[in-house]
Amino acid sequence: MGSRWIFDGHIAGIGTGSGLRAVVGIWDSSPFGPFADVMMQEPSGHRLLLAPTQDLADFISSTYNFDEIRVVGLSARLEHPALKVDAGPLAISARFGGRTLLGRTLRAVPRPLAVHPRWLRAVSPVAGLLSGGSRTAGTAGSGRREFYGVSDLHTIASAVVRWKGADAGPLASIAPAVTFGFSSVPPRPSLARVRTTIVEA
Repeated sequence: MGSRWIFDGHIAGIGTGSGLRAVVGIWDSSPFGPFADVMMQEPSGHRLLLAPTQDLADFISSTYNFDEIRVVGLSARLEHPALKVDAGPLAISARFGGRTLLGRTLRAVPRPLAVHPRWLRAVSPVAGLLSGGSRTAGTAGSGRREFYGVSDLHTIASAVVRWKGADAGPLASIAPAVTFGFSSVPPRPSLARVRTTIVEA
């Protein structure tokens, strides 16, 4: 077994009426310290990474697939019940709502189990069915394996998204699914508490 990287924090998945989709990672703890990043997919399918440093851009782009990578000034503030993101040409102001039924189910699983790679490998097929296609274990770039341990889930009730100075449209489903890696996020806009474990074989 090779290197292991663990990222603890939240992932917000947001879709818009224009077809722009954004996946925001807000990481409280990671091998790189606290940081935020944004993975975006435009209506054309063009995949874009917004990262705060070149080191992070290099690591993330070696794990996921993008057509374009930008290093930008990036801040993300998650303060209940609001999320605000400023990332170069992207600005998001969102409010999240109540815990989902799946979120209540996830909270019933002890967190040490819920984030363990063996558990996540075992439940990945069921997780894909319950969440609309979001898997919990799979392969990543550079010969790595990746595990998503979700322990809570809230709806995103509203969002204003601006891309390159223009309104990206009302909050909408994340459809089609994003294609940065082996898994997407739930189709319904949501905020997940998550531990991501990346293992180098």
